[in-house]
Amino acid sequence: DNETMYGGIMAGHAANQEIVRFINDIVSQIGKPKTAFESNEPDAAMYEAIKEFAIEKIRYALDTDDKRIRDERMSPVYTEVHEAFDSEYPEMTAKIDECLYKLQKYVVRRWLLDEGKRVDGRGIDDVRPLAAEVGILPRTHGSGLFTRGQTQVLTIATLGSSGDAQLLDGIDEEESKRYLHHYNFPSYSVGETRPSRGPGRREIGHGALAERALLPVIPSVEEFPYTIRLVSEVVSSNGSTSQGAICGSTLALMDAGVPIKAPVAGISCGLVTEGDRFMTMVDIQGVEDFYGDMDFKVGGTHKGITAIQMDLKIHGLTPEIIRQALDKCYKARIYILDEIMLKAISTPREELSPYAPKMLSTKIDVDKIRDVIGKGGSVIQKIQAECNCKIDIEEDGSVFISALNTEDAKRALSIVETIAKDPEVGAIYKGRVTRLMTFGAFVEIAPGKEGLVHISKLDVKRVEKVEDVVAVGDELLVKVTEIDEQGRLNLSRRDALIEVEGLVPENTVSDAPRPPRRDNGRDGNFRRDHGRR
Repeated sequence: DNETMYGGIMAGHAANQEIVRFINDIVSQIGKPKTAFESNEPDAAMYEAIKEFAIEKIRYALDTDDKRIRDERMSPVYTEVHEAFDSEYPEMTAKIDECLYKLQKYVVRRWLLDEGKRVDGRGIDDVRPLAAEVGILPRTHGSGLFTRGQTQVLTIATLGSSGDAQLLDGIDEEESKRYLHHYNFPSYSVGETRPSRGPGRREIGHGALAERALLPVIPSVEEFPYTIRLVSEVVSSNGSTSQGAICGSTLALMDAGVPIKAPVAGISCGLVTEGDRFMTMVDIQGVEDFYGDMDFKVGGTHKGITAIQMDLKIHGLTPEIIRQALDKCYKARIYILDEIMLKAISTPREELSPYAPKMLSTKIDVDKIRDVIGKGGSVIQKIQAECNCKIDIEEDGSVFISALNTEDAKRALSIVETIAKDPEVGAIYKGRVTRLMTFGAFVEIAPGKEGLVHISKLDVKRVEKVEDVVAVGDELLVKVTEIDEQGRLNLSRRDALIEVEGLVPENTVSDAPRPPRRDNGRDGNFRRDHGRR
């Protein structure tokens, strides 16, 4: 909660003082004189002249809640100022622009400190108009659109198997990351055109903040064996896009059916100071961020804070400012959750998107991993091909199976468990006929595990020829009736049909020749295992 977080911040600050003293001791002993800073501030006379000429025009231009209109109003102000002062201050175009920047900053800060007024007319503790939607992209696994004023973020959730997790090369062991969040800030979101290149520090930092804000509520791999990737696209920007990404991420996860522990929202708190005076305001937009002293971002749930990140332009904060910022962010966060986000979607969807992979998991004995994989991956590749699925096996024996439909995933899971678990007498398996003999059929119940169904055990009625009942490639339900001392299996389709389908057997005995006796001479003309030993 806020008190716990405040206590943690202050405790960390106290601990840092020892480090500061240590550094200052080093500086006092071996430190070098600081280089004198030469100010590049505009000339005071220039600043006052431009202020007198343009201050009212700037007040009018800034006094709107629409960023586009504000920019349109400021454009002619720049033109008029340059026309009036370029000849008086030649080769000082940049200094004139600097004066205009300082005047805009002056107007915004004076409004806040002296009048409690914000450029868009909101109250100090008011949040911009909000909207939230889910499921707006029907083909994705989950999507959420979060709008706050002129800031709008679209987040898309995609689910994958455990093998889709990101592999991280570290100093020690290789690690994997199953929850990822990527934040994109295209140039069109601020009305600009520029080449689209790789992410910069800003995109990486904002993405990391939103990722960490959701991390505490992401279900464990045991609860939800999926890799989760979120991509937040900033559609329109006027401040606090990282907090919009937090809200959009929550909406997309819930729309995708991810059982998060609690919904998370994000909000920012701004600050302007002058001496001992200060003013904090909730949900800052672009100009309040540019001309203010702080951007204090807080993400959290109803019960507590999950992430904090602060940008600061002054030398430090007082405990009172920190406490006030935490309290204001809490109230705004609860409002966003209860009044907007949870009205769009109150709980995670009970079912995943039909386009999401279906995941099943199990755990096998570590010693059985090599049996499931097979020589050169032959066994696992065969299962994946037959069941149209993807299988990932962890070093601890955890097995994750993903397929486009549940039936394929269940079939693959059954095969894996059959391989990993020794066949049991009395158990019923689904197998595939691999060979036909005059005395019966060989059925593979799992890769590398084959048994004989004698002709007398092929059906509940009399069977004259094996090929009259089964063919190579047929899938049969068979029951394990015996495992001899060499581990070979005797199977019965007859017993499986009686037990599973309730068929009544005919009291008949086949006249077909039986296989050679199981004695020391049995390997003369026929070896039942065909060299499998």
